[in-house]
Amino acid sequence: MPSPTAPSASSPPATLDLTADVVTLTAAVCDLASVSHEEGPLADAVEAALRPLTHLTVTRHGNTVVARTDLGRAERVLLAGHLDTVPLTDPPNLPTTRRGEGAHEVLVGRGSVDMKGGVAVQLRLAHDLVEPNRDVTYVLYEAEEVDGEFNGLAHLAADDPAVLAADFAVLLEPTDGAVEGGCKGTLRVDVEVPGVAAHSARPWNGDNAIHGAAAVLGRLVAYDARTVHVDGLDYHEALQAVGITGGIAGNVIPDRCTVTVNYRYAPDKSPEQAAAHVVEVFDGFAVTVRDNAPGARPGLDRPAAQAFVEALGVPVGPKEGWTDVARFSALDVPAVNFGPGDPNLAHTDDEHCPVHQYVDAEAALRRWLA
Repeated sequence: MPSPTAPSASSPPATLDLTADVVTLTAAVCDLASVSHEEGPLADAVEAALRPLTHLTVTRHGNTVVARTDLGRAERVLLAGHLDTVPLTDPPNLPTTRRGEGAHEVLVGRGSVDMKGGVAVQLRLAHDLVEPNRDVTYVLYEAEEVDGEFNGLAHLAADDPAVLAADFAVLLEPTDGAVEGGCKGTLRVDVEVPGVAAHSARPWNGDNAIHGAAAVLGRLVAYDARTVHVDGLDYHEALQAVGITGGIAGNVIPDRCTVTVNYRYAPDKSPEQAAAHVVEVFDGFAVTVRDNAPGARPGLDRPAAQAFVEALGVPVGPKEGWTDVARFSALDVPAVNFGPGDPNLAHTDDEHCPVHQYVDAEAALRRWLA
């Protein structure tokens, strides 16, 4: 079996034409299926397309490809996007198709939203911008759609963080053509409610832990979530129950109930502060932190970020979810999300994107970098 970073010996490697228009290139990138852990052929094609460009230094890290200019500019910016997608449908939603016409034309297929349009925009810029007004690092990475231990961006941050050094970063995740600054942190905890087991015919001999969970749920219902102003953007926090478990049989009063709670917190908080806040909310109950991913400040007060927003001239708002911009924040690199595609259509069977959004995203980034 061939290695995951090498094309099959039985078929020629796929090629990408970086001189093609961005819509055609997006379709070509999508049609190279690259479900997580199967990005090898697409990474090969990306590397092969970028290697001949003499204005770029190209390196390969597993199935992550990095290309960079080294012109000695006063600023370095970084554009990043992941190569992988979630699994295809059955029957497969590839190859891509187009439907509609004019302003209503869309590209349909896996990756058309999340996020091969952003990849194609990067490739077009990398090909065309021989002398950008800022030095640019392009990062096309593997395994974003699966557990973080496989994430190519995380591996770079851990193994060679200098590769990601920049004054500002743009993650080309789908944002419907707007700029979404930073991201919120996400914390998941288990809140344990104790009880005493008994036969359900004689409940007075026990203490029903599921009934006791009403106190936990009551605190959630009464919770007044903050709206937090960070670097010019308003982030809406949220504290929500996302799961509840308890009981061992249909005739037993449960002696334990667990309420799983997710806290989406503004990027003004550290993970430790977020955890302390949740523990305070559920004072009197045992709270176990299951995972805690920090948010990212948008850094819109920094000159590089301000120049980006001014050049693009598109709406700016907060990223209310969590994305890999948090990995840049951990390296003290302010970052925003900006890319073609409606995120509400990501991962859907009918994943599709208006083709003008690919064109508009490329044009906007050219205004900034050219």
